[in-house]
Amino acid sequence: MVMATGIVSSASFFHGFVLIAYILFVLNFLLYTSLCTLTLFRFIRYRKELLNDLFDHVKGMGFFTFVAATSVLGTQFIILTVNYLFASILWFIAIVFWVFFTYTIFTNLTIKKVKPTFAEGINGAWLLAVVSTQSLAVLSAKLSMHYPDYKLILNFFAFSMWLWGGMLYIWMISLIFYRYAFFKFSPSDLTPPYWINMGAMAISTLVGALLIINTPNAPFLFSTLAFLKGFTIFYWATGTWWIPMLFILAFWRHIYKRFPLTYDSLYWGAVFPLGMYTVCTFEMAKAMNLEFLLPISKCFVYIALVAWAITFYGFLSTNLKKILKVYK
Repeated sequence: MVMATGIVSSASFFHGFVLIAYILFVLNFLLYTSLCTLTLFRFIRYRKELLNDLFDHVKGMGFFTFVAATSVLGTQFIILTVNYLFASILWFIAIVFWVFFTYTIFTNLTIKKVKPTFAEGINGAWLLAVVSTQSLAVLSAKLSMHYPDYKLILNFFAFSMWLWGGMLYIWMISLIFYRYAFFKFSPSDLTPPYWINMGAMAISTLVGALLIINTPNAPFLFSTLAFLKGFTIFYWATGTWWIPMLFILAFWRHIYKRFPLTYDSLYWGAVFPLGMYTVCTFEMAKAMNLEFLLPISKCFVYIALVAWAITFYGFLSTNLKKILKVYK
């Protein structure tokens, strides 16, 4: 929810919807602090259940949303308020938890004795590990513009995370595509996190665009400029390919197979990629003088806003019904 709200806020700001951007920013800060508080309470009160989720093949990957959400909020602080202090604090928190989750989750996946079948154990949520990695790269690239004494280090870190995130995507999407092609797929299997297939490529595109913009601040990037531009377009093209495919599969799931379309918190995993595609297309077009791509970004900002509004309405109505039921 925080990831989706944050990136839609940034997309709105870039396209002139300033009031909407700031409203979403304030809402996002409240959502972030509320969810952190609730998670802390869960850790204190229901530690066993939380750890079981952390060590689960599917649910464990969801913990990477904390890293991505923290980085997205930090980037919002820079874009909307030019507050680098809060952004730096969030950057530090995100790094600490990225290291913890990365080595805890992947070590557990390797050594645990009881493992699910391949079809049951993997889905699009695995790519949250990629998104969290690239979100740190985005925030690092943004921070480098403010700290001249550390601009080389921050850009090198962002570049390294960008490369690692790309490698991780290749590993994971190979497994996910294998799951697509060679195992039975029912409508219930096509969960919203599969949209992260596209979202992971979109945020990788965004990092590439920011590194291109930062080239004057980090001379070592000059030697990789052709590589940077080539792979940035490669990521964007891959993410673009996924969009029609995902809409077709959504049509197959909800229209052809008549799978009920009801609110699920997982749908935020579909809103985030739409917002990220909007932002990455905008930034890439600016960084590489590809102005003819801007209409695509202008179109997708409306799609992202509508998707966010529908999902938020579902969130409010569903939880309001639960509260009223408990009250009665």
